[in-house]
Amino acid sequence: MDVALVQYINRLCRHLAITPARLHPHEVYLDPSDTADPRVACLLNVPVESLRLRFALLQSLNNTLESFFLPLVELRQTHTYQNSIAALLCEAKGLVFYDTKVTVMNRVLNATVQRTADHAAPEITLDPLEIVGGEIRSSENTYFCQAARQLSCVPSSQLCVKLASGGDPTYAFNIRFTGEEVHGTSGSFRHFLWQVCKELQSSALSLLLPCPSAAANRNKGKYILTPCPISYAEEQLLHFFGQLLGIAIRADVPLPLDLLGSFWKGLVGEPLDPEQDLQEADLLTYNYVKKFENVSDEAELEALCAEISSQHHSGESPDSPSRPCCTFTYVTMTGEDVELCQGGRSLTVSWENKDVYARAVRSLRLRELQNVECMTAVRAGLGSIIPLQLLTMLSPLEVELRTCGLPYINLEFLKAHTMYQVGLMETDQHIEFFWTALEMFTQEELCKFIKFACNQERIPFTCPCKDGGPDTAHVPPYPMKIAPPDGAAGQPDSRYIRVETCMFMVKLPQYTSLDVMLEKLRYAIHYREDPLSG
Repeated sequence: MDVALVQYINRLCRHLAITPARLHPHEVYLDPSDTADPRVACLLNVPVESLRLRFALLQSLNNTLESFFLPLVELRQTHTYQNSIAALLCEAKGLVFYDTKVTVMNRVLNATVQRTADHAAPEITLDPLEIVGGEIRSSENTYFCQAARQLSCVPSSQLCVKLASGGDPTYAFNIRFTGEEVHGTSGSFRHFLWQVCKELQSSALSLLLPCPSAAANRNKGKYILTPCPISYAEEQLLHFFGQLLGIAIRADVPLPLDLLGSFWKGLVGEPLDPEQDLQEADLLTYNYVKKFENVSDEAELEALCAEISSQHHSGESPDSPSRPCCTFTYVTMTGEDVELCQGGRSLTVSWENKDVYARAVRSLRLRELQNVECMTAVRAGLGSIIPLQLLTMLSPLEVELRTCGLPYINLEFLKAHTMYQVGLMETDQHIEFFWTALEMFTQEELCKFIKFACNQERIPFTCPCKDGGPDTAHVPPYPMKIAPPDGAAGQPDSRYIRVETCMFMVKLPQYTSLDVMLEKLRYAIHYREDPLSG
């Protein structure tokens, strides 16, 4: 129930854009809309006063953890010493608010900076013509591989920079596009990360595999690490992938990656759930295993084997030529037919060994999902940019949240983090048209607008400025700036919206109606494929 309350408070604070430390206990209440969430179902019958008192206790606990306790705890030896403070903290991490964890994490990241101000940032030169037209001829031409080659000789210490903040953030490296002149480094860096995520989730690179459950209309668009033996070159690419995750965390640029929960469990080091994780990753195999586990008699098993052998054109039983059979083989996620044990092709599934067969199929899939060899390379890359022991405090979902953010745009939060320049005011008619138009957009269109305006599809959902404390610098790319267009020539309705992506600045003409504003905004966001259009 405490864990459910912490999860609820995390969501409430995200919605209110404040930290739990600033939330008054009397602001805690369960809304009728929360009753649909199974995670808070156990709290529904608890009196509201009890909830508030319990929140006050958790609030006090978290304040003490953040101020005095967590900075003193050695987090590295969690798995070695089962009774260490770190191991106990790992068990109790559900009682710690997300904001508390992130505050401690950010302190550590800023304390582990290795590239100082007197060292120039490494520079990567990318050739946009290699991927022109959206068709990448080979994986070597991708931005991902171009960058991996150039950064392979740069010490990882040069990529460990302070957390991005303020109007001129420091990033791990600078991006220069061949034949392009770009002012500022932020826009091109953010576009690079967006393009790399697009490449990773395409057929151009083979590091990620579409989730097999997509064939059963589940988890469509989600990816897992491709489970197969890897070469040295592939290991280096996976290492670079891990580095990019760490670089994005230090840069506070949420990556538009849609990875299955089992990936984040592997990254944190949590064991997989043999039921739930298999069901999420490969529903067809999960149902296949369940059929064998639930068979009630030999006749039913024979009918099941007949059904399977007819689908897979399997052979007949060597003992009884007229009876169809299944053998101890199964197809891997990459489509290879493998033996589940030594001599599995000649071992027939029978009533006596059907449970052994079901366990073997389940075990094969779970090994593929754990993908220890590939995950070790990713973790090694991540560990070269951020201290891996920080993951001890975080749940898999929280690591995903810190790395990839939320896949939707909160307009109220964006509006609260917008500045109006050169005499513009929020009450100006064309500014009101602008926000009304964005409110009419779908989430997909809002993501395209954000990509057009600042070259990243997802933006952070928290900002230090909300606390009004000493650290009031905005997290990049905030704040969004709205300014008048350059020059005064021509009718406003005939002009187009321009942006400066490095500054997250939208140069907005004074359109005379909402219809014109909608038309120009939609034209802009669908014409924004040129990364340097601003």
